[in-house]
Amino acid sequence: MLQLRIARLTKPHGLKGGLKVELYTDDPAHRMVPGAVFNLQVPEDSPWHGRTITLRELRWYNQTRPVAFFEEIQDRTAAESIARAILTIDHDERELPDEPDAWYDHQLIGLRVVAGEHTLGTVTRVDHLPAQDLLAITPPTGGDEVLLPLVRQFVTGVDLTARTLSVTPPGGLFERADDGEAAAETVPAAEVAEVLEHVPDEAEA
Repeated sequence: MLQLRIARLTKPHGLKGGLKVELYTDDPAHRMVPGAVFNLQVPEDSPWHGRTITLRELRWYNQTRPVAFFEEIQDRTAAESIARAILTIDHDERELPDEPDAWYDHQLIGLRVVAGEHTLGTVTRVDHLPAQDLLAITPPTGGDEVLLPLVRQFVTGVDLTARTLSVTPPGGLFERADDGEAAAETVPAAEVAEVLEHVPDEAEA
């Protein structure tokens, strides 16, 4: 069973056991709900090693700063003892999100990116931007990564069994090498932004 990282507890907040949170999940509305139980990644000598904690409440300060409160943590002293812990949940790697044509980051990372019979690279990262999500793709020969918008216009198929991601990239984003092997061309951020501006919202994957 995969351990899916949800958040990291950074430091105490206030005197009632609150903890500032760095979120790893892009779906806190479903992951960080009252009653959610989390496993803990902490050093073996930590008093929290091998335990779980239950979320009581997640509050947002200034709409951008999440602070979590847990049933097992009632004061600042307890909060200090668990600071820097990473919250995880048990997760079946085969499970898909409820939305159609949606995947978790860990399911996309490592996929081989193909266009027809050509291998363009490997997905190494997923960047979540306000306009669209971007796939960071490292070419087979290494070198600079290429950023591809994760939209139906460019991503035509995801096969988790075959570990492939099929694409029809915009012109100029990837180029074929003379010997027939796939080679990548780095696109400046300004050009990627221009591509995103012309992608309609309904094309979002």
